Amino acid sequence: MKAIVYERYGPPNVLQLREVAKPVPKDDEILIKVYAATAAAGDWRLRKADPFLARLFNGLWRPKRVRILGFELAGVVESTGSGVTRFKPGDAIYAACGTSFGAYAEYKCLSETGSVALKPENMTFEEAAAVPVGAYTALQFLRKGCIQRGMRVLIYGASGSVGTYAVQLAKHFGAEVTGVCSTSNVELVRSLGADRVIDYTKEQFADGGPAYDIIFDTVGKSPFKVCVKRLTPNGFYLRAFHVSPVLIFRGLWINLTSDKKVVGGTMKENAEDLTYLKELIEGGELRSVIDRRYPLEQAAEAHRYAEQGHKKGNVVLTVRQG
Repeated sequence: MKAIVYERYGPPNVLQLREVAKPVPKDDEILIKVYAATAAAGDWRLRKADPFLARLFNGLWRPKRVRILGFELAGVVESTGSGVTRFKPGDAIYAACGTSFGAYAEYKCLSETGSVALKPENMTFEEAAAVPVGAYTALQFLRKGCIQRGMRVLIYGASGSVGTYAVQLAKHFGAEVTGVCSTSNVELVRSLGADRVIDYTKEQFADGGPAYDIIFDTVGKSPFKVCVKRLTPNGFYLRAFHVSPVLIFRGLWINLTSDKKVVGGTMKENAEDLTYLKELIEGGELRSVIDRRYPLEQAAEAHRYAEQGHKKGNVVLTVRQG
């Protein structure tokens, strides 16, 4: 089968289209015919070994554990292992691959007990592939913030992969939502349901206005001190993905010395959340935002664009037409 393989850390051109062996499902696995994947931040960061600690996971000098990237996918079950009961051949699914990655290929095996669910019926494969990582993260962090109807929520980085879902999910939970983004993305964020949109090139949310029950930084670029100050007394400052030791220490200090909470970390994969998101999507309450689409063989170009940090929503790789 065809797959995008990388043999060394570095710039996008380390990604090469190769012929590799087609995987065979174990007893508890499904073999997925992949239709679409994405160029997510987790993919290009592992390709670059950024941060350097990624090398402890994937090989100090060159990639060893993961040589085929791709953190999320959508496709069709081609065959199943002898012990599989949740899925059958022909099922259209979407999934997060976890630390095995591997979606940049024509086929991928995943455990049936992993983060796999039936694809939303009203989505294309490309639209569905863009859901798991961003929507998972948005959903789980908003839950960590104990989101409730009537809360004031600010989404920092509202036009990105996590941010576009966070705006929609916060509105679903009944919050009053303010999005922060650049000028070119204001109308997009407003179309997703934001009650107010702050163009950070013209206005700073630190300049005034109400306090927020939740400030959710989806891109790791918000000013820490300002965000803590703008929280309500029992507010939550949520920071997706960002694990800087300095910020972890500052967050722990805030948690110990006040009623405000700073929460970081990453998502936890599970099929239940994917099924919940499927229901929201089919109910018309959630949609994916796709900035650009590239064929699989142009994975390097997709990475080059995605890591510039200016994409709207998601960048999708089309593995096959469907």
